Amino acid sequence: MKHLFASRFLVALALLGLLFGPIRAAAADKETRVVYHVGDTAEQATRTLLFVNNHLSADPNVKIVVVAHSAGIDFLLKKAVDKNGVEYEPAIKELVKSGRVDFRICNVSLMSRHVPADGRIPEATVVDSGVREIARLQAQEGYAYIRP
Repeated sequence: MKHLFASRFLVALALLGLLFGPIRAAAADKETRVVYHVGDTAEQATRTLLFVNNHLSADPNVKIVVVAHSAGIDFLLKKAVDKNGVEYEPAIKELVKSGRVDFRICNVSLMSRHVPADGRIPEATVVDSGVREIARLQAQEGYAYIRP
């Protein structure tokens, strides 16, 4: 009796695998959407770029949006450098060029810090509000949230 039950159970598992295997494979090919939130220091921006590069290497189907506001906008300003004096802009240009990463910068933060229109790097798209953009991406477009 136990043997018969075990055999039927294994057959049922095999059939479920055949039935749901293609669904799982299709899900693996689906684009993953992630928003990275940068609202702090240059160290957070450096960490974010490292995480983004690692994420791109690990997931060929990821679409990433990096949203910066408050003090987090600094790395998206022209001539911004990390603690080693390396400019952020070339790395950001390469990420945008990949077609898999977008950078968005908060207009409220730009205005409150009196950053001129030409003070940001051109790869950073201005959005009305950084926190609103993060919420919109999560609620309306299904982006997962990461704050490095």
